Amino acid sequence: MSKFKFSVGPWNVHEGADAYGPATRKPIAMEEKFKRFKEIGFDAVQFHDDEVVPNLNDLSDAEIKKEARKVKALLDKYDLKAEFVAPRLWMDKRTIDGGFMSTKESDREYALWRACRAIDIAKELGTDLLVLWLAREGTLCAESKSPVWATKMLVEAINKMLEYDKTIRVCIEPKPNEPIDRSICGTMGHVMAISAATIDPKRVGGNLESAHAILAGLDPAHEIGFALAFDKLFTVHLNDQNSIKYDQDKSFGVENLRAAFNQVKVLLENGYGSKGEYVGLDVKAMRTTVDEDSFKHLENSLKIFKMLEEKAEKFDYAFRDECVKNRDFEGLEMYVMELLMKG
Repeated sequence: MSKFKFSVGPWNVHEGADAYGPATRKPIAMEEKFKRFKEIGFDAVQFHDDEVVPNLNDLSDAEIKKEARKVKALLDKYDLKAEFVAPRLWMDKRTIDGGFMSTKESDREYALWRACRAIDIAKELGTDLLVLWLAREGTLCAESKSPVWATKMLVEAINKMLEYDKTIRVCIEPKPNEPIDRSICGTMGHVMAISAATIDPKRVGGNLESAHAILAGLDPAHEIGFALAFDKLFTVHLNDQNSIKYDQDKSFGVENLRAAFNQVKVLLENGYGSKGEYVGLDVKAMRTTVDEDSFKHLENSLKIFKMLEEKAEKFDYAFRDECVKNRDFEGLEMYVMELLMKG
């Protein structure tokens, strides 16, 4: 029995289209996704704002809330919670050079409007968590905007979100690049600095995604631990990544098993989840996956996490301490490898 609760997003079951090819699978209705999520063993759903209200740019505030309540009813039907809502700013033509950091004031106003609508949606779904993936917040041309100015624009925008709703928590998901060339907020360290600069740092934290840490050349478990040390890990997006290239969102643990083990271990050791936090998965099926296997990558990721959780529960801390005392790190490494490789 896992000590954790798990979440997943509708976008994690997709049609297989990417930048280099068209869709390879049929779309699946939202309700069918919810049904399967519950059957697989998930407890909550992560949302982008336009997954809840697809045409929200064309609706009034009241209409947006009304549409959100329909999705809340669907969640209730399958005994699922909403973990968070994230404004999907990067798909709009007004955000091609950033939203909160756009050099056009009208674009920044749109980005804030959209973020506030995402907050409205979150409240209707029963969650107080807003996730900001700063997809295009940075520079395409290094000299096009000052990183000092851009950073201050982000802090200003978050302050306005905190003022808009006194209970909302803002969770930044850092990524060093892609689709932007140079990110303004690329690591958990950046998130901590941004948080400290806001009007209510207790309500601003981070969402660590495994692949994003690897893209920055960092260890995901250490990024998780860094955020935990400051009580700033509001959620996680666990997945895997083959080296420093484009963001792959591979099934958790399939590329870097020991690194995955240490991510589970650091969460377990530090009581993650005791305040209601979810272990979120952000994984995508391969383009070669057939329609009937559209959920297999989620099943695999959840199974791998739980298997590694069992391994972490068995970790011999007394033996670890003895190895550390004697500086027998070779012995400790072999112990870890045997723990992972034995049935």
